[in-house]
Amino acid sequence: MALFGSKKKTEEQKPVAVKAPARANPAQIGSGHIAHVLKRPRITEKASMHQSIGVYTFDVMQDATKSQIIAEVKSMYKVTPRKVRIVQIPSKQTRSTRTGKRGMRIGGKKAYVYLKSGETITIA
Repeated sequence: MALFGSKKKTEEQKPVAVKAPARANPAQIGSGHIAHVLKRPRITEKASMHQSIGVYTFDVMQDATKSQIIAEVKSMYKVTPRKVRIVQIPSKQTRSTRTGKRGMRIGGKKAYVYLKSGETITIA
């Protein structure tokens, strides 16, 4: 009973050329289409204070990347972001004071988009 290499190769096997998979556009990875990356602008007191220095805040999809967010802002607002920072928003437990029932406030992801000086975005 031979365990290692009892059968000899009768034919030389030629190496098979394997094509490398084409790299996908980073703007189309994840949720499918670029239009689904930005959910809505985040309009809060803190976000409106940041707008005066050229930082805009958006709620984004959970699987969005920085390159997807940059591509989305370029296509929607016709401005080029200088930098993008992404922050995870944790989910939290809540309790109704009237009924006492417990629930969950869902988390998410938000992105701070830094623009070059002199560029602005009109958020309705």
